Amino acid sequence: QLYLLDAQGEPVPPGVVGELYLGGIGLARGYHHRPDLTAERFLPNPFAQEPGARLYRTGDLARSDAAGRLVFVGRRDQQVKLRGYRIELEQIAAQLRAFPGVADGLVLLRSERDTPQLVAYVVAAAPTLDLAALRAFLRARLPSYMLPHAIVPVTAWPQTPNGKIDRQGLPLPEREDAALDAALVAPGTPLEELLAGIWADVLRLPRVGVRDNFFALGGHSLLATQVISRVRAAFQLEIPVRSLFDAPTIEELARRIADARGESPEAIPVMKRASREQVLPLSFAQQRLWFLDQLEPGSRAYAMPIALRLHGPLDRAALQHSLDALVARHESLRTAFGLVGDTPVQQIAPAQPLALRYVVVAGTDAAAREGQVQTLLAAEVQQPFVLATGPLLRATLFGMDAETHVLLLNLHHIIADGWSMQVLLRELVQLYR
Repeated sequence: QLYLLDAQGEPVPPGVVGELYLGGIGLARGYHHRPDLTAERFLPNPFAQEPGARLYRTGDLARSDAAGRLVFVGRRDQQVKLRGYRIELEQIAAQLRAFPGVADGLVLLRSERDTPQLVAYVVAAAPTLDLAALRAFLRARLPSYMLPHAIVPVTAWPQTPNGKIDRQGLPLPEREDAALDAALVAPGTPLEELLAGIWADVLRLPRVGVRDNFFALGGHSLLATQVISRVRAAFQLEIPVRSLFDAPTIEELARRIADARGESPEAIPVMKRASREQVLPLSFAQQRLWFLDQLEPGSRAYAMPIALRLHGPLDRAALQHSLDALVARHESLRTAFGLVGDTPVQQIAPAQPLALRYVVVAGTDAAAREGQVQTLLAAEVQQPFVLATGPLLRATLFGMDAETHVLLLNLHHIIADGWSMQVLLRELVQLYR
């Protein structure tokens, strides 16, 4: 027995995507020695007449076509998180299929040039597909954070031996505007040439035209921050990140920089280090996270854990010194968020050693220790943060044997983001060396 059900356990209409459930007398009893997984996947069958009947929740998403056949479209766990947004890939794929020139479509989260991006794959309904019209169609129906970075037409889906779509077999996207390289407008001034070099380096592209849109080339807010940071260093000029959003081409940004450089130095505010003796307000992003913590104290929703498996002899003293130096270098890693009156403020603690907790992982063999460390990691990540007192960075070292360790660093999102986590790891490696 096959059932396509929605999130409430109700059957979905023909053509609508639902999760596939299996029932009937041939159904397995459960998972061997896994009562937790059995309870999660084997559920009471509300459609059966016989008592005790159950349904198996497959996790597969499918829809029925006009002939009544089931078409596999993906997995229920295809919800992804990208730059702070939780995205249902199937929602984007549904909009792809709604375009008149598309017969079928799916979306993957792929890492291109070390940057995760949404990539859409489409099977065209006609010999030619107007990608520009498809992009305009998606822009009118999806928020900007759900727009695919690239759209890749394919003639047919690659298949796995059991007939499902082979996602790993789908081609990596190429630069969509490669055909437009002949019409690419090259830099015409030294300023534009310098900006083109910065853009190409940040976006990991071989070349960039002065009329190319930064965000159409795959840029996003974190990369925009990197561009503006390099522009500030190159021109000794303080310009806001918003400038790149308002002037997303090299041509437009160059004009803004030229205008700013022509003004008197007094007209251009330069960043100055604020005194740590005064009350330090929260940034807008920190205010948002602080407010959410007041609504749900101790929520784990904004924990940013990262676990590193370390192979070979470990110098625990050197690791401790490295973490201490990291905390001393970055004030955010020793910041708490208390109240002055009714106003939340940043409270930066003096540099001091970071408490590195060491846990010996029990187990008679490697498999047992591996299972134990996974349990310990999950338990540690569930420990809440207290914003008012800190610490908002916790470090735990799990010793599996003399040559294998797992280092867990867990930070609250109020003191770190995706970009700063990359900085943290890079510096930790350099300090340990």
